Amino acid sequence: MRPWYRPMAARDATEAHRAATPLELLFDLCFVVAVAAAAAGLHHGLSENHLGSGVLGYVLVFFAIWWAWINFTWFASSYDTDDVPYRLTVLVQIAGGLVMAAGVPLAFEQNFTVITIGYLVMRVAMVLQWLRAARADPPRRACAHRFALGIALVQLGWVGRLFLPESLFLPGFLLLAVLEMLVPVWAERRGPTRWHPHHIAERYGLFTLIVLGESVLAATTAIRAGLSAQQHIPILISLAVAGLVILFSLWWLYFDQQAPAGLDRLSKALTWGYGHYLIFASAAAVGAGLSVSVDYDLHRAHLSTAAAGFATTVPVAVFLLSVWLLHIGPRSGGALSIGFPVTAVLVLGSTYSGAPIHVTAGLLAVLVAVTVISRGRTAAAGHGDR
Repeated sequence: MRPWYRPMAARDATEAHRAATPLELLFDLCFVVAVAAAAAGLHHGLSENHLGSGVLGYVLVFFAIWWAWINFTWFASSYDTDDVPYRLTVLVQIAGGLVMAAGVPLAFEQNFTVITIGYLVMRVAMVLQWLRAARADPPRRACAHRFALGIALVQLGWVGRLFLPESLFLPGFLLLAVLEMLVPVWAERRGPTRWHPHHIAERYGLFTLIVLGESVLAATTAIRAGLSAQQHIPILISLAVAGLVILFSLWWLYFDQQAPAGLDRLSKALTWGYGHYLIFASAAAVGAGLSVSVDYDLHRAHLSTAAAGFATTVPVAVFLLSVWLLHIGPRSGGALSIGFPVTAVLVLGSTYSGAPIHVTAGLLAVLVAVTVISRGRTAAAGHGDR
């Protein structure tokens, strides 16, 4: 074994103390740029009352961001060698991610050329990683070859989609997105890779922190811009406090739940991993929604009162329902099994309250209190059984 090279054998799925590496954290940090650009595009679209195009553009752009991140994350959990070839290949992927982030503003105008170029750079590097894994890991060689082939073919589809007429833009995108998500299903049937469940749960938690942090940044930037105008200062201060309560509550509600058991099974891992698209996208959208509320209070937004409220209440409700479905479930029993969906409905209803941000903050604070009490009772009951 050379000092700079290690064979890309499968990692031990039961390895103790497996944690995110500095290279993985750098990868995540560079994706902050893409997330920020997507949230900014959503904010602009909503404030200008381009609701349909703004939301659609955000959903499509965030899929590209999320899927690029998820591909790297699961591969790294299975085959991270942290040698020189691996590091250099990941750095190429990061460079592709930054190119992709640069193309986000154009993508909101349905021009995905720059994003596709960045995606191509990332996917070529990903194919090389899978081919290297196929060479060094004979038991999972067929699976690795399927991943390499599937990624390459779908990427050719993304390049070809650029030449389709505008009328086929959305159908082509949706078809290719479905094919992307089917590649792991098809490949893993030839011998599943050995991802580390606890490592995966930590990686998803770290990315959740990133998108929540982006929401904090977006809301803070909007409020700071409003305060610099020396107008509506009391309203902006109250909005800032309510926004912080919302974001702190979302953090609490997500990280107070344990990752579900069974992430070592393919079906459970796919459901949980794919379902996080809604958590990531909604968490980042909350910041855009709060920025829209600032614009509305400063009379800079060109949309109705209800639409301004929905810009925040809808992503908060989606976040709550997604965390409930992926981490708790309707059959879990207890206050949490009904607390999350009931709060989500009440949050949506608060849109018509006249102060949706403040009411949403209050509802989330109550749900956090219910979560703390419920966890305390569960712990007490478990202690009593012992």
